[in-house]
Parts: sequence; structure tokens; C-alpha cells
Amino acid sequence: MSYLNASINEPDFSKIAFGRLLGGLLLLLLFQFAGFAQAGGITVSDDEKTLIVEDAKDSEILAFGKNVIVKQHAKGVFAFGGDIVIEGRVDEDVAVIGGSITQKEGAFIGGDVIVWGGAYQPEKPKPLRNPEKQTVIIGVFEEEFREFAQNPSQIFSTELTWTFLLWRILSVLFWFGISFAFTTISPGGISRAVARFQLSTLKVMAIGMSGLILTTIGVILSAQFLPGYIGGIIGLMGLLLLIFAYVFGRVTLQVSLGKLLQKYLVPESKHSETLAILLGVVGWTIILSIPYLWTLAVVVLFAASVGLVFTARQKNVWANS
Repeated sequence: MSYLNASINEPDFSKIAFGRLLGGLLLLLLFQFAGFAQAGGITVSDDEKTLIVEDAKDSEILAFGKNVIVKQHAKGVFAFGGDIVIEGRVDEDVAVIGGSITQKEGAFIGGDVIVWGGAYQPEKPKPLRNPEKQTVIIGVFEEEFREFAQNPSQIFSTELTWTFLLWRILSVLFWFGISFAFTTISPGGISRAVARFQLSTLKVMAIGMSGLILTTIGVILSAQFLPGYIGGIIGLMGLLLLIFAYVFGRVTLQVSLGKLLQKYLVPESKHSETLAILLGVVGWTIILSIPYLWTLAVVVLFAASVGLVFTARQKNVWANS
């Protein structure tokens, strides 16, 4: 069950190096490996499930699906789907997704402690920490993160279960309600978006993909190099833009697909906007449930969504087209 733990210290998010955490996560998602700097003092246990760090004071330790034990010294540690045990000294941040951080008695952590899907467990009531740094604990989806780290390919495939079917039914109901609300509140906006997408699909996709890539790069760079509060504001704006674009774009593509299906599957005398929305929602739900194909469908959805938002005010150009 998902829950949110209160942080040990009230976090000042402007001081937390989320750029490093985000960058590390992106690297780990791109490469399935027990990622760590190829330096002396780092070994792998006999069962190949644990990285053992002796003396790697200049190395950032990255681990995917493995536990990490810092015996002596490391610069920073990030693990995805594994636990971190600090017995020695870590100069900078220690972060984990889908695991826990244990700080042994006498161990020192000089940076922030960030835990997503796990717990922070110091053996001393007052662990050796930099008092200016923060501790953030978000106890959400620990088992899911661990399973993904152990078997990354599962994200591309689906298992047909009653739970899976129930979620798809709920998804149909949710997106039908959202789409019906959008088309009721702003029928002209949705109609124009459908027309833009149908008139020049490749142009919308190209603009959207470029905008998506630039937005992602901009958020990462701003989080890494700009002052904390500015990077946080830019990151929040980028996230809100993507959320709005995805919702608007998915509604548009559902209506577009629904009208296409209605044209070929339903007699013209029975055509209706509500039926088109329902057909489109069911169609996209099925597409997003097909193993492996759904990943491409998500990319198409995001690219088309961002493209539709970025071309929303080019009315005259699209009218001439």
C-alpha cells in the first residue's frame, strides 16, 4: 500500500541535489548494469548481488538491482532496487529508489539522504551527519521498484490478470469522463486540435518530439546548474506543461481515433459524439495494453500532445493548410 513518511528533518527542497538524482536515474534506466566507476576498491560479492566499496573516495557509486555496502570511503552513492549500508564515510549524497539506507554506528554521511520506496535506518539516535543537509523519505512503491530492478523487461510486457483487466476498465471510465468533459467545455478547441492533427500529422509529431526533448533537457540542466529555487520552479513548470499537454493530447487523439472507428464500424444514422469518444477511449486503452507496442504508443502520445499544444495558436497557418 502506498504511503508517505514524514521526513526526519523538514526538507528544504532548494538545497537537495535532485539534478544528480534525476541524472542517475536516467542513466540507470538506459543501461541495465551494476553501474559503478571502474576504480580500485570496488568489488562484487560472490553471489553478484552486492557491491562492496572499500576505498573509492573519488567515485560516485551507481548500482542497479544490487545492494551497496560502503566499508570505508566513497564520494556518493545511488542505488535503484537495492539497499545501501554505510559502514564508513560518504562525502556527498546517498540516495536510493526501491530500497533502504542503513547507517551503521560511527558511519558518516556528508550530503542529503533521499529514500523513495524504503526507509532510512540509522543505528544511532543522532547519526553522524552534516547538520545543514536534509533527509527525505517517501515510502511509495518499494516492491514495484525492486521487481523492476530485478527484471527490467517486465515494463515492456503485461500479464493478463483480473487486476490488470480491472485497471483497464477503470482507465476506460476515467478517460471517457475526462474526454467527455473536455469536449463539452471546449468543443471548438478539441475539434481544431483534431483537424490540426489530421491535416499535418508528421508536422505535429516533429514539433512535439522536438519540444519534448528540449523541455526534458532544459529541466535537467536547470536542476543541475541553476540555483535551487529557480531550478525547482522551472522543473515544476515543465512538469505541469507535460501533464496538461498529455491530457489534452490524449483526449484529442481519442476523439480522432473514435471518429475514424465510427466512420467504418457504425452506420451513419447512429453516429454521435459520445459514441466516438467511447470508441476512441476503448481503442487507445487496448493499444496501451499491448505488450511492447504500448511503449511506442506512449512516445507517440507525448509527441503528439506537445505538438498540439505548441501549434495551438497557429490558427491562420493551419486554416491556410
